[in-house]
Amino acid sequence: MAISFQDMQTEAQGRWQALTAGEQPWIRVGTALCGKAAGCDPVLDALKDSLQRNGIAANVSQVGCLGLCFAEPLIDVQFPGGPRIFYGNVTPETVDEIVASHLVLGTPVAHLALGYLADGDGASVSPGLDPGIPDLNLHPMRAQEHRIALRNAGNIDPGDIYQYIANGGYRGLDNALTELSPSDTLDHVNASGLRGRGGAAFPTATKWRFLAGSDAPVKYILCNCEEGDPGAFNDKAILESDPQTLIEGITLCGYATGSHYGYIFIRHGHDGPIERTQEAVRQAEELGLLGDDILGSGFSFHLEVALTGDSYVAGEESALMEAIEGKRAMPRFRPPFPAQVGLFGKPTNINNVKTLAYIPEIVARGGEWFAGIGHDKSTGTAILCLTGSLKYTGMVEVPLGINLKDVLYDVAGGVPDGKSLKLVQSGGPLGGVLGADNVDVLLDFDILRAAGAILGSGGLIVADEDACAVDLTRALIAFCQYESCGKCFPCRMGMSHLLEVLERICRLEGSVEDLPLMRSIGENMQAGSLCGHGQLGFNPVASALRYFGHEFDTHIVDRSCPTGRCLRPSFSPMSSRR
Repeated sequence: MAISFQDMQTEAQGRWQALTAGEQPWIRVGTALCGKAAGCDPVLDALKDSLQRNGIAANVSQVGCLGLCFAEPLIDVQFPGGPRIFYGNVTPETVDEIVASHLVLGTPVAHLALGYLADGDGASVSPGLDPGIPDLNLHPMRAQEHRIALRNAGNIDPGDIYQYIANGGYRGLDNALTELSPSDTLDHVNASGLRGRGGAAFPTATKWRFLAGSDAPVKYILCNCEEGDPGAFNDKAILESDPQTLIEGITLCGYATGSHYGYIFIRHGHDGPIERTQEAVRQAEELGLLGDDILGSGFSFHLEVALTGDSYVAGEESALMEAIEGKRAMPRFRPPFPAQVGLFGKPTNINNVKTLAYIPEIVARGGEWFAGIGHDKSTGTAILCLTGSLKYTGMVEVPLGINLKDVLYDVAGGVPDGKSLKLVQSGGPLGGVLGADNVDVLLDFDILRAAGAILGSGGLIVADEDACAVDLTRALIAFCQYESCGKCFPCRMGMSHLLEVLERICRLEGSVEDLPLMRSIGENMQAGSLCGHGQLGFNPVASALRYFGHEFDTHIVDRSCPTGRCLRPSFSPMSSRR
């Protein structure tokens, strides 16, 4: 007999209470991709060894990305009923000091501590806590956050479905299956004003209605986690940190649209997101939260993880379907559109990871709650990946409508080493750039698009005064040229021609005719390309010319690079393929 959802909640709360207020300390270690890149694996090994040598019995969990990527490897220690004490930039050498002082003697190591968190777990702050250990919620990267999709990231073990349930997981699905009809569920999404977070910012409810209106017996829900944008890693972070929120979201999408089959599409080689998502699917099936007759409701939904090779264009929705079908990832001609003829010829809906990760809370709390966050028609939050010349790099979730300047200077701490901000590249390689004088702009889909710098998937790459705008533009176009699938002529040749012109300008061999030539190429790409890769491929050049036209003129007219990065002896055309 299947366990009821209420029984699952009771079991989950008991397990959570044992972790946070039981007899043993709980140690969480960040082992997402950012943690692994910083060396969390030897830190984890050293921690387990030190605990054993000191005879300390403790619960040790691997968690996802807290967002403070600049501080990785990151661990935190929580004694029963107490706050979480976080240690950043941990090394195998500092592990022994943390264990010897904090775990053996009960005295946190203040000079290694990043901060404490006392909220969320019912924990209190010990009166004897060293005043040198700050409240982590006051850290610039957390002070302005409003976490919805990332509510559990870095807090729960992504491999334990009960921890997700203990923190409110699957209450949205239970509410929908017991209290709401499919159309009611879709109404909540519509009331939320949620727009797609994959880049296009298309109204989610409108897209779902296309599929809900089909009476086809077989329909598919696809989740896109190809995520090939340089500087964007929030989709992978969700899968590594809280995969159940995606599974719940995609199941709710299936319920609202009358679909019973789904695929989560992940780029091959991203082992952390793949393994954690596959395990999450297995656990959800085991508890009856996926599969046939979910929670005894009569609704069935089956989910599978599908992998693709390293192809940026595989993130385009029709190319994604081609890849799942075992073909080369290239866009399809449209019409027909996926809602009519999609995967395996059946009606299909495609959503981004972040879009679906919002759905459980929207259904649980109501669409009006979500609509009350954000700015104008850009409701909810934005998950931003902050990289480049910034004091604090990592991932934050902030309300839409926040000022980009505040994000860069207040949240990310500004440009380090006394240097000045020069530009911000947003929205991936098909996005645009903004100059330092133009970052006083609201994070709003429509406002950013008007400024020439789309929000896209949320990646923000910051460059300081040492960067050359022309060279950066060349690097972006080199990426786009390399990743073009080559199916349509305007994109295939247009990208190659743009790169040839930009390489010529970077060699200080450009001519005054090159700028109108690039604009002509861009117009042809936009008008004739089959998919967004070619249609948006001129964006980086257009925005760079808009804000840094003087720098292009200096390269062409004065035969010089203001930053010295494009001097003839050091430039090699092969560098564009890096």
